[in-house]
Amino acid sequence: MQALPSYIRLHETGELARRIDAAWEILRDCTLCPWQCHVNRLKGEKGICRTGKLPVVSSFAPHFGEERPLVGQHGSGTIFLAWCNLRCVFCQNYDISHQGMGNEVEMERLGEIMVSLWRQGCHNINFVTPTHQIAQILAALPFAIERGLDVPLVYNCGGYEEVATFRLLEGITP
Repeated sequence: MQALPSYIRLHETGELARRIDAAWEILRDCTLCPWQCHVNRLKGEKGICRTGKLPVVSSFAPHFGEERPLVGQHGSGTIFLAWCNLRCVFCQNYDISHQGMGNEVEMERLGEIMVSLWRQGCHNINFVTPTHQIAQILAALPFAIERGLDVPLVYNCGGYEEVATFRLLEGITP
């Protein structure tokens, strides 16, 4: 029997809701990443990451190009998020990270995407370039949990992070 991810317990105790509120509060004067843009993303302002209130999803699918423990037999449920806070000129996903190839989606839709990948047999939900969209990911998580999501979440970032942002993820991503 597989142990349930700890994010489910955080949801049951109300701790996930508290963290969602804290993440939204950060977006009012955005300091999610080291750029410290101080824009109000909830009002549509955009900083270095060029992302506002809604998540921007480029693509999602079972992915087999990750490390073997992540892909297993059915793949890693990869969600490529558009834009990026790291801004590497040599990025292999340049069209996604620099040109913003993707579409804004509501939080419910992001939750549905997670569930869709899980129902396809993916062993995890793998958020690629998630740093600047953590509030949106957290806000979508209850929708996915309530529909049965129970696989690990992978935080597949570029490494340009704030410690306070990581604290929001304690017990949510391994």
